[in-house]
Amino acid sequence: MNLSYYHVAGDVPANVKHDSAVVIDVLRATTTIACALNNGAESVETFADIDLLKKKSASWPSSKRLLLGERGGKKLEGFDLGNSPIDVSNDFVKDKRIFMSTTNGTRSFARVRDFNTLYAMSLVNRQAVGEKILIDNPGEVLILGSGWEGSYSLEDSLAAGALASFLLESRLDLVQVINDELNAAIALWTFWKRDLIGCLRKSTHGQRLQRLGNHDEDFLCCSELDTIGTVPIQREKGILFSL
Repeated sequence: MNLSYYHVAGDVPANVKHDSAVVIDVLRATTTIACALNNGAESVETFADIDLLKKKSASWPSSKRLLLGERGGKKLEGFDLGNSPIDVSNDFVKDKRIFMSTTNGTRSFARVRDFNTLYAMSLVNRQAVGEKILIDNPGEVLILGSGWEGSYSLEDSLAAGALASFLLESRLDLVQVINDELNAAIALWTFWKRDLIGCLRKSTHGQRLQRLGNHDEDFLCCSELDTIGTVPIQREKGILFSL
């Protein structure tokens, strides 16, 4: 199993087509997706384009849908939710489809939506996704971060390194790292793994969130490791369900 990592969607070469892709956006899209599905959401449909989201969601029963939108770390006007894993509680999201568009994460989903298998991962469900990958044993796995508006993000590389380290520790005979971006992410994980919340707060996006207001609960949630057994997987193009 060959593992590679790309920092943002724009870094992925046009001709790359792997068996499986794992999208990461620790702060906060993939953490929110994992928590929403873990709390009973029917599915999460991701959109890079807000107008397309509004058009598609209008065809869904109003009692069974929620609009989740964020730009620049702030909730979009007229949407039910911003991009916070704290807000997707069971009593709010159960049995509902979440129509989601965020600054960064949903761009990454759009880039790899045509892969054979697509997972959403954050720190909270790292082990669950890793175990599923080991069971499936695809030949090639592309791990894709989301960054910030096309630029590198510390926290996504941290999670990529966490996943790769788990896979290597579980099956060193099976797993091979094939690019330096992932080697660097593993080194980052080794450095920060005992202070995950410190890494998230140190990151430029973490500092951005802190400037926007009190996001202590988000930081606590997003920095938890292996606390959720939910594996979000794409079963229809652009739509993630709990495995």
